[in-house]
Amino acid sequence: MNKKTDEMKEFVLKQARERNIKFIRLWFTDVQGILKSFSITVEELEGALSEGMGFDGSSIEGFSRIEESDVMAMPDPNTFQVLPWSPGENGVARMFCDVLNPDGSNFEGDPRWVLKRILKKASDLGYTFYVGPELEFFYFKSDKSPEVLDKGGYFDLTTKDVASDLRRTTILYLESMGIGVEYSHHEVAPSQHEIDLRYTDALSMADNAMTYRAIVKEVASKNGYYASFMPKPIFGENGSGMHTHQSLFKGDKNLFFDASDKYHLSIEAKYYIAGLLKHSKELCAITNQWVNSYKRLVPGYEAPVYISWARRNRSTMVRVPMYKPGKEKATRIEFRCPDPACNPYLAFSVMLAAGLEGIKNKYTLADPVEENIFEWDIKKRQEAGIETLPDNLFEAVKYMEGSKLIKDTLGNHVFEKFIENKKIEWDRYRTYVTDYEINKYLPIL
Repeated sequence: MNKKTDEMKEFVLKQARERNIKFIRLWFTDVQGILKSFSITVEELEGALSEGMGFDGSSIEGFSRIEESDVMAMPDPNTFQVLPWSPGENGVARMFCDVLNPDGSNFEGDPRWVLKRILKKASDLGYTFYVGPELEFFYFKSDKSPEVLDKGGYFDLTTKDVASDLRRTTILYLESMGIGVEYSHHEVAPSQHEIDLRYTDALSMADNAMTYRAIVKEVASKNGYYASFMPKPIFGENGSGMHTHQSLFKGDKNLFFDASDKYHLSIEAKYYIAGLLKHSKELCAITNQWVNSYKRLVPGYEAPVYISWARRNRSTMVRVPMYKPGKEKATRIEFRCPDPACNPYLAFSVMLAAGLEGIKNKYTLADPVEENIFEWDIKKRQEAGIETLPDNLFEAVKYMEGSKLIKDTLGNHVFEKFIENKKIEWDRYRTYVTDYEINKYLPIL
C-alpha cells in the first residue's frame, strides 16, 4: 500500500472518529448497475480498509457461481462520505468498493473494474477522460402507478412546487457529499426533472451517478413520494435520457479543441465522434439496457435514434455544443442516446472504448446534419446514409453479441453475464400478456 493510500486510510479513520460514525455502508454495483450494499460497524473499519470484507458473490446478479462464490469488498478510501440524512450520534457513512477475488486480484465481474481497465488504457495513451451526464427522472406519488406531481413543462417555474423543494434538498445533499451540481430544472414531460452534475473524471462520475440516483430516491421517499429513472414511464410523453458530455484531456489541454477548425474540433475529436457513431449499435444494449429503454428511443419525442452528428441539431445522436471564445476547456461532445437506468460504469466504458477505437483507426467523420431529421422521410434518410439505432432490446443484444470491441472492453465475464441477463429479460417480456393486449383483443377475438 503506497503512502497516499496509507494517508487516506488514516484520514478516513480520523473522520469516522470525529464525526461520530458508527456504521459504514459498503457500496458496489451488480452487472446491471443496481446499487448493492452491506454495513459494517466502525470497529471493523480499520480491518476492512486493510483486508476488505468477504461476502457471497453468488447472491449478486451476474457475479459468481455457487462453486466460486467468495469475493471481497475492498473499500476505496477516496469515496468516504457521511450520508446527509445520517443522525448526529451513531452516524452512517458510505464508501464505494472494488470487488476482489480471495487472492486479492480484481474480480472480473466488477463493473468498476471494467471502467478502471479502459481508463488505464486511455491513461497509457496520455488521456484523461472527463464526463458530465444529464440524468433525467420523474417524481410520482407512489411506485404503484406513474401518477404525476405536476403538469409542468420545460424550465417551468411554479409556486408551491413540491418538486422544487425535493430538487433543492437533493442538491444540498449532493454538495454535502462533495458532488458538484451545475443546475437543475423541470424537464419537458409532466413531473419530469433534471439535476446536472459538474463534469469530472469518469470513475468519480460513475460513483457520483450511483450516489445521485440513490439520493434522488431517498429524498423523494422521505417526503412520501417516489422518484423513478425508468426511461419511459408515461405513454405519449418524453422519456428520460442521460445525455453524456465527454472530452479527452492531455494534461491541462483539451484534446478536442482546435482553434483553426471551422467547428473548433480537433482531428482527434472528429475521430472520436466517428468511433461513437460507428459502434453505436453495438454499445446500445449497454447504454439502453432495458426493454423499456426502447419505448423512449422512438422518433417524435426528442430521443436521438438517428446515427448522425451536428452542432445545433438536437435530433442527432451526437451534438457538439457551440464553442464560446475563451472556453477551450469546455469543448466537448454530447452523446444523447443513453438513458439514466444504465450501469454508468459500463456505459462510460463502452463510450470511451468506441471513441478510442475511432482515434486509433482514424475513422472518417461524415459532414454534420443540421436539419431536423425527425421531419425527413425514410427515402431522404437512406439517401443521406443515416441509419437508426436498434428498435428493441433483442436487436440491440444481437449487435452487442457480434462486437469484438464490446467483448474486449467488458471482458468475457461481464460480456457473457450481461447478455445472459438481457436474453432472460427479453424472453419474459415477449411472452408476457399486457393490459393493452387484453383490452384490445379479448373483446373481439
